[in-house]
Amino acid sequence: MTRVYCFGMNNNLSPYWTAFYTKPRSEKKTADRLLGQGFDVYCPTRTVVKQWSDRKKKVSEPVFTSYIFAKVDENSRNEILNDQGIVSNVFWLGMPATIRDCEILAIKSFLEDFPQAEMSCGRPVLGSKVEIESGPLSGQTGVVSHIQGNRAFLVIGSLGIEMHAEISLGHLKEVG
Repeated sequence: MTRVYCFGMNNNLSPYWTAFYTKPRSEKKTADRLLGQGFDVYCPTRTVVKQWSDRKKKVSEPVFTSYIFAKVDENSRNEILNDQGIVSNVFWLGMPATIRDCEILAIKSFLEDFPQAEMSCGRPVLGSKVEIESGPLSGQTGVVSHIQGNRAFLVIGSLGIEMHAEISLGHLKEVG
């Protein structure tokens, strides 16, 4: 098991890791191009086996679709934004997102140990069984009937009745 210890955070005066949103399906090409220009760029990938009608092949695909990471200062951040594959910088609270060195190291270490790992955003899908974690229906389970924005509509079948409830996605966790 790999352990990563994290101490302190970078300030924006020294180089820091940040995330960039890329054009669809251009993460690896964009990362390679930026690496060739001398930027410190990281595009986490995982190994998957793709099946075609005539063959199987192991391929490397991005773990985070449409995202790459780069260690930048303000000048290099602005240069990267001019690349043809970059759509925008990822922002958090109105500022370019700052990612701690230890978080990048943790991703790298994890993918070394588990090269076929998948990323899941944790958002329930239609038909999935969920448990309500808080509020008046806390502890009840239901099935997601549809999702609208940040709200899920559930069918709750306890006590032999069918009840429909609108619940914030933040109050749900997938079960089973």
